[in-house]
Amino acid sequence: MLGGVLALLAAATFGFNAVAIRRGVLTGSVAQGLAITVPIAIPIFLIAVIFTGGLSLIADFSVYSIVLFSISGAVHFNLGRYANYRATKAMGANLVGPIISANLIITIGLAIIFLNEEMTPLRVIGIFLIILGLLTLLRSPGVAGKGIREDETKNFQPRLVEGWVFSILCAVIFGSTPILIRMAFLDSETEGLGPGLAGGLIAYISATVFLGLYYAVKPSVLKHCLSIDRQAARWFVLTGFLVCASHMFRFMALAVAPVSVVSPLVQTSGIFRTILGWFINRDYEVFDRWVLSGIFITILGAVALTLSTDLFLSLVNLPNSIERFFQLSWP
Repeated sequence: MLGGVLALLAAATFGFNAVAIRRGVLTGSVAQGLAITVPIAIPIFLIAVIFTGGLSLIADFSVYSIVLFSISGAVHFNLGRYANYRATKAMGANLVGPIISANLIITIGLAIIFLNEEMTPLRVIGIFLIILGLLTLLRSPGVAGKGIREDETKNFQPRLVEGWVFSILCAVIFGSTPILIRMAFLDSETEGLGPGLAGGLIAYISATVFLGLYYAVKPSVLKHCLSIDRQAARWFVLTGFLVCASHMFRFMALAVAPVSVVSPLVQTSGIFRTILGWFINRDYEVFDRWVLSGIFITILGAVALTLSTDLFLSLVNLPNSIERFFQLSWP
């Protein structure tokens, strides 16, 4: 019960995070968003690591594991988040979310290749549903409500080419970095809440260092980041706290409940994103029947991809022949 509640809290904060990002990039830039949301995570994760006794566990990580955590952090939190923010700024969280959900397909494909995981009929159905959801999105005319200021366009017109390019790039990055993280834990033979938070701390420190180096060689970008307006700054600060909270809730859920229960529930974040977006970002998003249908279908696909076959078969009563089919796996 507790694990399910924590997983749903992770989903809710992930969904709220996407909504907050959308508001932040309306008046702020992507660079300004990164300058706030990446470094702000270090003190939050540091407090969590100290509280869970994970600080001493960093010494248990191998050099190879620390390198993998560092690479994943720099790539995921800098490049992946940059692509996410660019895509969201271009065409809104509602259109971006289902595309980024395709990162699960990439993760599973890489896990099969590098981690010897298996493909199952349920995962094939999940892949099919995600692709179907993305094709459904393409049917949307892509126009939403009013703009945010008098000097801006009165209608939100998604920049689809830019949005799709950066959404796909984000999906590739978000789909690849979990493999590096998993390889890091396997190499050090450490798992659990404490090591997980410690690995996250290393990743965020690495991302912040690389971001700082970039600003050091690009002082004009740093000057631009310091000129952020208060409205965007508030939303980006909220985003920084929300994304940290969502990771914390997910780690805690995994510490008390099976992955087969936690992962599918976390994938329902799209529901929270859509509902909260309707109340907060209605004028800055696309809410037509094609988009809503695409979101719903991709959520079903994401749940199917992360749902374990054993849990699925325990929830539904199927004929023996169909049950045996779902128990197949390859290679």
